[in-house]
Amino acid sequence: MIDINFLRENTELVKEALKRKKFKVDVDAVLELDERRRALITDAESAKAHQNQANKQMSSLDKKSDAFREKIQEMKSLALKTKELEQLAKKSDQAFQLAFIELPNLPDPSIPDGFKENDNLEVNRFGSCEEVNRYAIPHYDIPWFDEGVQFSKGTKVTGAGFPFYIGDIAKLVRGMIQFFLDEANDAGFIEFAPPILVNAASATATGQLPDKEGQMYFSPSDELYLIPTAEVPVTNYYRDEILDIKELPIKHCAYTPCFRREAGSWGKEVRGLNRLHQFDKVEVVKWVEPSTSMDELEAIRTHSEGLLKQLGLPFRTLLMCAGDIGFPHSKQYDIEVWAAGQERWLEVSSCSNFTDFQARRAGIRFRNHDGKVQAVHTLNGSALAIPRVLAAILENNLQDDGTALVPEVLQDRTGLKTIGKVQS
Repeated sequence: MIDINFLRENTELVKEALKRKKFKVDVDAVLELDERRRALITDAESAKAHQNQANKQMSSLDKKSDAFREKIQEMKSLALKTKELEQLAKKSDQAFQLAFIELPNLPDPSIPDGFKENDNLEVNRFGSCEEVNRYAIPHYDIPWFDEGVQFSKGTKVTGAGFPFYIGDIAKLVRGMIQFFLDEANDAGFIEFAPPILVNAASATATGQLPDKEGQMYFSPSDELYLIPTAEVPVTNYYRDEILDIKELPIKHCAYTPCFRREAGSWGKEVRGLNRLHQFDKVEVVKWVEPSTSMDELEAIRTHSEGLLKQLGLPFRTLLMCAGDIGFPHSKQYDIEVWAAGQERWLEVSSCSNFTDFQARRAGIRFRNHDGKVQAVHTLNGSALAIPRVLAAILENNLQDDGTALVPEVLQDRTGLKTIGKVQS
């Protein structure tokens, strides 16, 4: 959440900043609730103090005196009034918290305005998508693709969007995961194997709730959510803790399956590996000093771009416009790989700076050099999401004999130089 003191002192600035994002919010209504709850809290505290004072006075009175009996009646009245005010203050605070948590993070001034995809700014490109592999076809049209990625079996066992990876494709997926984790380890990220179910407090802390309820799988009997990304459990590892500045920056990475309902998705964009309900991803997460967070974001972006360079896949990096970034995001880069068969860009990574928004919701703080406790900044990035990278490898690396060349960095990890069947 944003800093309530900053909101109170810079109301117009916050209003103008939030107009840049796609979320509809009523800042004035939140401030009205804040003012009401503060007034009620003050009234409740004043009544409690009056009650305590009366209690002290009563202790000095003769218990058989008329004054003592009068003070008892006064105490009963004060106790009732105090209880009523405390209940009102509690309800008012709850109403404020529910409204306050609906306010999205402020977009960083450095990102472009806009609400459409073409308002995003391309800031980097690697390789040429114009030098199209003349053998390239969409991965889902490759003759042997259905043998290696079996959607029909997944639909039978679970439902649409839950494929089985078979044989060499499964080896290639495992090889990519290992490659991404190895590269993260080499970059100083400590590897985690986190839970893939989280409670509502964790999902709220990172901003999935209340924004993404419709996209998350939920177990009502356990009140647990399947994670949409490893960002959720990994970020919450330090929830309600105070870190020492000497520990920062903290860098963790994790491989997990990820689960997204993708409600409302349809058409060619969801064919094959383009959009799944379950997919594998390696995530990198950082906790950093506020003064360094934008530099740390650039480092995450460079790390994710470097993976695609090593795979030899053309990509472009977009600085996302204010109206196209998420609820908890302040600044976000999307990295898209070129899929030559489909002749389109596929997003394979989002690299994001949440500033202190997630940390305030999660209670993650650090003690600075002056001993003052303040919120850390949190960042994360996909490094990388597997299915669309796999799709790009298959499409971009198809050869004249019908097989696909396995990128050199994956050959030792998989024992494969090519994948697929030779055409007869």
